[in-house]
This record gives sequence, C-alpha cells and structure tokens, in this order.
Amino acid sequence: MIKNKDEILSFGDVEAKDTALQIVEHVISKADPYRIVKESVRVEGSRIVVEGRSFEIVGDIYVVAIGKASCPMAKAIEELLGSKIKEGIAITKYGYAIPLSRIDVVEAGHPIPDENSVRGAEKAIEIVKKVGKNDILIVLVSGGGSALFVMPEDGISLQDKIKTNELLLKSGAKIHEINTVRKHISKVKGGKFVKDVKGEVISLIISDVVGDNLEVIASGITVKDPTTFEDAYKVLRNHSIWDKVPESVKKHIELGMKGMREETLKEDLKNVHNFLICSSKKVCEFAREKAKELGYPAHIVTSALEGEAKHVGTVIASIVQEVWKNDRPFKRPAVLIFGGETTVTIAGKAGKGGPNQELALSSAKKIAKLRGCCIISIDTDGTDGPTDAAGGIVDSHTLAVLEANGIDVDEYLNNHNAYEALKVAKGLVFTGATKTNVNSLVVAVVL
Repeated sequence: MIKNKDEILSFGDVEAKDTALQIVEHVISKADPYRIVKESVRVEGSRIVVEGRSFEIVGDIYVVAIGKASCPMAKAIEELLGSKIKEGIAITKYGYAIPLSRIDVVEAGHPIPDENSVRGAEKAIEIVKKVGKNDILIVLVSGGGSALFVMPEDGISLQDKIKTNELLLKSGAKIHEINTVRKHISKVKGGKFVKDVKGEVISLIISDVVGDNLEVIASGITVKDPTTFEDAYKVLRNHSIWDKVPESVKKHIELGMKGMREETLKEDLKNVHNFLICSSKKVCEFAREKAKELGYPAHIVTSALEGEAKHVGTVIASIVQEVWKNDRPFKRPAVLIFGGETTVTIAGKAGKGGPNQELALSSAKKIAKLRGCCIISIDTDGTDGPTDAAGGIVDSHTLAVLEANGIDVDEYLNNHNAYEALKVAKGLVFTGATKTNVNSLVVAVVL
C-alpha cells in the first residue's frame, strides 16, 4: 500500500518507522469505504437495515454518491441491492473511479471544481427529481464532495466559484468556515439538494472534518444548516478576502443578508435519515488496535486535531520529546495517535507541499537525536495538498540529512516547500489514491 516503503526504511530509526508504516497501512485498509458500507448496511428481504434502522423497499431505489470515497461506497451498495437499483450516479475525483455496473461514474476536479463538477451535479439533480413518494434515495457522502458536487447560484459563474474557493483555501480558513461560504453560493449544498425529495432519503456519511459535524461534511448536502449569509460574510471579512472575491459572490451574499436570496435548509426533514458510518474517531481506534497488535502501548491523544500545520508539528514533537526524555505523560515505549485536520496559511508565492508534509517537516527539529523516534503525518485519501504524496515521515536522523544537503528547515517551511525538503530526506510517503477520505492521521512512535 505504501509504495516507497523500502526507501523510507533504508536508513535511520527503522524499527520506529516500520511500526508507523504498518499502523498507517492498517488504518487505510480498515477505513476502506467498501468495507465500512458492507459493515453498516444489510438487506433483509424487502427491507434495508442501517445500524438497526429498517426501511421498507416499496418502489424504486436511486443512488447518488458524492466524494472521494463515492465509487467503493457505491460498489458496496450495488452488491447489496443489485437489480433493485433503478438509476444512480457516483461523482468522484480524477483517478478515483472504479467500474460500476448500475451506477454511472463522473470524475471531476478536486480541490478546485471544474466543468465536470457541474455536469455531475446536473445529473444528480435529474435523478433526484425522479424519486417518487414510494421510492428510496440513497445518498453516499464522503470528503471532497464540496468541490466535486457544484451548482452555483444564479448569477455566479463556475469561474467565480473557483476563484472564491481558491481564495478560501489559501486564506488559512478552517474547513467549516470554507463550507459556510460554499453553502451560501450553491444551489445544492446546505440541505438544498434533498429539500424537495418526496421519498425516503438514506444518507450514509464518512466524515473528513474535525468534530464530525454532519452539516460540514461535503457542505451538508442532506443536512440542515445552522449557518447564515451573515456568517458567510464574516468568514470572508475575517480572513481579509471579502474585497478579493468576485462581485457576483459579494452581491449574492449581500442580497442574502437582506433576505432577498434563499437561505440554506433550517429544519430537520422527517423523510431524511443521516447515518455517520466512519470518522476520525474510528480511524484513531484502528491505529490503536494495530499498535497494540504490534506489542506497543498506544494512546489516542486527540481525534480533533486542528491548527496551523507547522505549529501543530512543533507541539507534537514537544510531546514526543517529553515522553522520550522524562517518561511523561506516557512511558516509553509508546505510540501516540492524533486525528484531525491541520491547515496552511499561504501569503504570496508558495512552493510544493501540503499540511501533512509541513507538520512532519516542522517536527524534525525537536526530535533530532532522539534515537528510536519517528513521526508520520498523512492524509488518508492519499493526496496531501496539491501533491502526489500522502504526507511525510521524519525521524531522529532527518534533520542531520537535511543540514548535510544544505537545507534550512525554517526557510523551506516559510516558503511552503516541504515536499522538496522531505524528498531529499526520503521522507515523503506515497500511497496513491486510497479511495477513502477520513481526515488526516498523525502517528508518533517513541521507542
């Protein structure tokens, strides 16, 4: 699963790094969306049972799957329901498609939406309109859905939405803030997608956001939304990009604050049933499970990790240092587990990298010379930022390797060029597309 494992284990704290890599591979395997759906859903005769809740199949079944994990989720549903499925569509990221027999597949842009994001949304809307009173709509939601499923409000072009999205991604805004804006310039987000569905809606959700707030995951396409146009305005103001977003977006939000544009869904719908089937909490538990299997005491420090990536890396490395030197708050050996989502604030030009790579690189300084230590930070979807790496791994030897090659860690962090630094230190982690997306995972091994 980790394509460059031999290179990573060619030097340094091999035992610690091998332990970390085994844990990561176990987590990705256990968080497989296909497996998760099969474990969460069963079909009993003419009934669909989801986590103990039963739904009678009377009419037709329609399927709309959105997100990086949509294809394996849809494959599981196809195998469970077979010919009972009337029609369906799965919208996923380029390179994440797998063959499906009854459900159409559309690949689209992520993290920046493109024309296919709109085309997929149009097809999904066509399907939803066909759902009758006796029918069931199964919605499969996973991370990445916000960019992959796009239908801008009237007067807002796709390019204007893309520009707004880019500004938000570079601003350092947290995912719930980004999605607050996305929902208020979209025709399908913030519960709007299902508000007029006549039949039963079963929504199976894999979380990629800290705190697992359903209204944030993929911008809450099946969930009521507590945020308002005013909240969207405040996000853009607070991150100093209100004056930079396209005029069409500003105008729509201003009209929305005056009550002249439709708000997002504000009430629970009796026919809509949302089920959270996997999350960062589960991922951390999978990691602990593997660490214990390997014979190491394991501790979940948090499943709600947030903050600027390079600062979070320093904090995690400080905890590792305390464990290594003073046997507190945990005694050696120990595996420390963190789940969540860090961010990177970019001002001006940037090099190549992502939040997990920055987190790993920033931790290298404080764990230098702490023999038997390593820290790995990966995005479970296999893509960290706009790169082909899932994340980064460093150990007590990494800093020496970098310095021997004339690389100043702080300079590379300031230029957001962690990829190139880690490449020199054989510290990039490559998994390829994992076809899942359950936040980021950080594992620190202290031997």
